[in-house]
Amino acid sequence: MTTWIKVKRIMSKYLSEMRWYIIVMFTLFYVASSYLLLFIAGETALLNPVDFTYYLVVTGSTVGYGDMSPTSEMGKSVVALYIIPMGLSIFALLLGRIANWVAKQWQKGAKGLNQLNVTNHVLIIGWNGKRTMQLLKLLLIEKANSSHNPDIVLCVRADIENPMPSRIDFVKVSSFNNDEDMDRACIETAATIVIDNPQDDMTMTTALYCSKRNQKAHKVAYFDDESLVPLLQKHCPEIECTPSVAVEMLAKSAFDPGSSLLHHDLLDVYEGQAQFSATIPENTEQVVIEKMFLALKKRYNATFIGFAKHHDIHNISVNPDLSETLVAGDKIFYIADSRINDIDWASFNHS
Repeated sequence: MTTWIKVKRIMSKYLSEMRWYIIVMFTLFYVASSYLLLFIAGETALLNPVDFTYYLVVTGSTVGYGDMSPTSEMGKSVVALYIIPMGLSIFALLLGRIANWVAKQWQKGAKGLNQLNVTNHVLIIGWNGKRTMQLLKLLLIEKANSSHNPDIVLCVRADIENPMPSRIDFVKVSSFNNDEDMDRACIETAATIVIDNPQDDMTMTTALYCSKRNQKAHKVAYFDDESLVPLLQKHCPEIECTPSVAVEMLAKSAFDPGSSLLHHDLLDVYEGQAQFSATIPENTEQVVIEKMFLALKKRYNATFIGFAKHHDIHNISVNPDLSETLVAGDKIFYIADSRINDIDWASFNHS
């Protein structure tokens, strides 16, 4: 092993342990000393600031275009014995450090350790294996058909990595009611929060915490035990609770064959008709349901099925009387092939 190889290995060892500011200082020293040595060697053609920077980068990285080179014997010696070996070491060190930093950032993101910076996002809290994966897939489809295209963030306590690294953001926390942990998921700026944990008691405490941290967000909580729904809504009436409806579907299908298939079709975003909602915007004149019903069918091939007054999602009127009226702020529900993103609300009164 030559002396130079030994020196390079020793330098690489110490350089790899250096902090960034030392590396920067070392790089500046390399640039200044290279300039001085070329100046002493009389290589004035290489000392123009732009040419010198270009030559040093090309030479130090061993790209070697060959359009610029030293002409004197001393200049060639300086380049061969100092600029190239030192530049190559520094270039390799910087490249390795940057690659290592990028890899660590990717790993932190995959493990959910990064601080996110998102707003008006959909925040999923909890992990239920295949059910959560299906939920994420459905949300991504809804996102693709949505006009505002929100970010989707999965927040878990489970020991997993991001199940969809390139499609969703991911945060791993130690507790769903720890302020510092939940701030990394930007809980206060979320537009929608979906809570679905394996245990109902965890869902209950998480829902109470979310209600405290973000009162404006639309919050949905899933419970296996429907008896817990009234308890939560007593303290947090704004939270939409979704109990399991499997038993109800079985009973309905027993007397009305095909009911479960119908409801599945209305919830399926992959094919067939699906159920959607829309809020009547501000400064919209009141409209009679009969006119809206007919206009939705004629213009959008959509079927009006019900409404909720002024965002009151707990009191939905299904199959209302055609003489009732709707005003700005009311939410309508309809069935269509896909979500209608640009409804012409003003035209309903002229149908």
